Amino acid sequence: MNGTSVRCVLEHDWLDCSGGGATWHLLWWTFNWQQFLACVPLNVTMKIAFVTVVLGMLCLIDAQASVQPQKSFDLQRFAGKWYRVGFAYDSPGFVPYRSKLTISMGIVEPKENGDVDMTMWNLKPSSCQRKVYVYEKTSVPGVFNYYSTRHKRVKDVTVVETNYTEYALVFKHKKFNKEYTQVALYGRTKKLRSDLIEKFRAYAIARGFSRESILTPPPAENCPSSGN
Repeated sequence: MNGTSVRCVLEHDWLDCSGGGATWHLLWWTFNWQQFLACVPLNVTMKIAFVTVVLGMLCLIDAQASVQPQKSFDLQRFAGKWYRVGFAYDSPGFVPYRSKLTISMGIVEPKENGDVDMTMWNLKPSSCQRKVYVYEKTSVPGVFNYYSTRHKRVKDVTVVETNYTEYALVFKHKKFNKEYTQVALYGRTKKLRSDLIEKFRAYAIARGFSRESILTPPPAENCPSSGN
């Protein structure tokens, strides 16, 4: 750029695209692409690739930032019995098991220190399996951490929306990864209104899940979820 400095205007701030050293100071996410690319010393192909990568990063950041917990989350009101009536999970390894998924039941039991014992019953080929998960509280009400023995890593769990008496939307692992990230719809009963099912589906699609990965399974037989 022949030693000249080009001022690239952002929505709220600017980039200093200097000649020679090309020192760039990105002070805001949203900027004028046309002016930005005019001052970046790249050929057309590289510019297109650059824009594609940046847009993908911005979409990912926006999706993560949009996963917020229920406002004024009340753990005591959230306690008790829930049925997992909807499940979105896009892991390739889970595809063969989609048709085998059934409604499962869970009991949320708050502990004195703010943690939660989550007992889940899931139907397996030969029996009904009971598992207890310990969800550790964080500094943000409605957001918990737990250790996944299957994936051998700590995952975050966010109660993104609930009215406490009817349904709850729960998001697992904010940093989107097909192997770890899940969305679940819980109900106080095994059957929810159609508009709540559609809300769950729309929420999952908006966060990158394929339509095929969004499931509303049938009830299980010979398992607690088949009871009241």
